[in-house]
Amino acid sequence: MSNLIIYILIGIAALSIAGYFLQEKFIFRPEKLPADFAYHYDIPFKELFFDVEPGVRINGLHFYRPKAFGLILYFHGNTRSIKGWAKYAQDFYRYNYDVVLVDYRGFGKSTGKRSEKEIMDDLQFVYTKLAEQYTEQHIIVYGRSIGSGFAAKLASDNNPRYLILDSPYYNFQKVVERFLPILPVRFILRYRLRTDKWIMHVKCHTYIIHGTKDRLIPLRQSEELQKLNPDKITLIRIIGGRHNNLPSFPEYHNFIRDILKY
Repeated sequence: MSNLIIYILIGIAALSIAGYFLQEKFIFRPEKLPADFAYHYDIPFKELFFDVEPGVRINGLHFYRPKAFGLILYFHGNTRSIKGWAKYAQDFYRYNYDVVLVDYRGFGKSTGKRSEKEIMDDLQFVYTKLAEQYTEQHIIVYGRSIGSGFAAKLASDNNPRYLILDSPYYNFQKVVERFLPILPVRFILRYRLRTDKWIMHVKCHTYIIHGTKDRLIPLRQSEELQKLNPDKITLIRIIGGRHNNLPSFPEYHNFIRDILKY
């Protein structure tokens, strides 16, 4: 074996070890907020706290209407906190829906050590608590980007009215392999997020919204998801849309309106 090949193998091994232990820093880019941070918005809201277990508190925001048609439970992407993501609440609030956004562990004011299972357990805890106030037929689960996997898992374990996936991935391994093709991703990745597996067990209708020019998570991943259960999955293509700009398209808002008024 030549020295060059040995050096390449050593490099791949070193990158794989680093990737295993440092992947959280690449997958999640949270904005942390002090416990006394005060939220301010121009529509009625209240702050929520879900005490999941000792040392774990999930922070949320609840934007509410006097006589709401139902609730949108919104799971955001891998950056920032609900402080910034809350601006998207108006996309649903305007159609007379309450909106609840929550931060994952380590985001915003939420506390606790993060893992895929622990995040899933937290979100199920939140869903169960909210289902005490809203019947499931009036709950819509919405997942954006990395949140789409969490949303799909939650919908597969419960019975919401609809599941809406915004720029989802087929599974998280496919996303990572696009950018790190030389690494043994399947062996080092600790976040699997098997949307492809969970969506097969979702009993409600699923709407997928995806931009045709999304370079981070290509449209074909949503197309592959739709093929898994075409009778229960509607794929909505936003022509020219990229990964982070779908709300800038009138078509996006038209589709949201049509889904919520259906």
